Amino acid sequence: MVVAFFLALIGAGCGQDEGSETAAEEREALAERVAPSAEEATIPEGADVGDADPEAVQVIAAWSQALSSGDIEAAAAFFKLPSVAENGFRLTIDTDADAATFNRSLPCGAELTAAESIDDYTLATFELTERPGAGSCGSGTGATGSTAFVIEDGLITEWRRIGNPPVPEGNRATT
Repeated sequence: MVVAFFLALIGAGCGQDEGSETAAEEREALAERVAPSAEEATIPEGADVGDADPEAVQVIAAWSQALSSGDIEAAAAFFKLPSVAENGFRLTIDTDADAATFNRSLPCGAELTAAESIDDYTLATFELTERPGAGSCGSGTGATGSTAFVIEDGLITEWRRIGNPPVPEGNRATT
């Protein structure tokens, strides 16, 4: 009985150390998380960005280019931890894994076609595209989608789908 008691204590102690090491590793990984650089992103030719916040537009363009190329990890790295995403449901993004899961859930790529800033938000309009690793964008390909972003320190803190984008004539479902 005494041996079992001490083994239980040792086992419990090991579990706490292991948990502490895991928590420390997670904190260290977060501390080492390097914000992606949006400087190399190009604003698509013909995109109407007018007087939109240039830093926000650069981040949005870089995120959409990473997503559209199928680089989920790069797209996820543009999300600040924590952040919020809404695309028919609200998701709090607390970890890199949450950010990757959210980006992976988007069935289409997105090419920036317009942006405008209103208060803290930058409203971006995209042409939806197929993207590697996503299956099929289906009838969404060629349609437009709009998202309201809040960008802070070069990272997305809010990603909120807005409106019901119109579907181009050739992509409308027939009944």
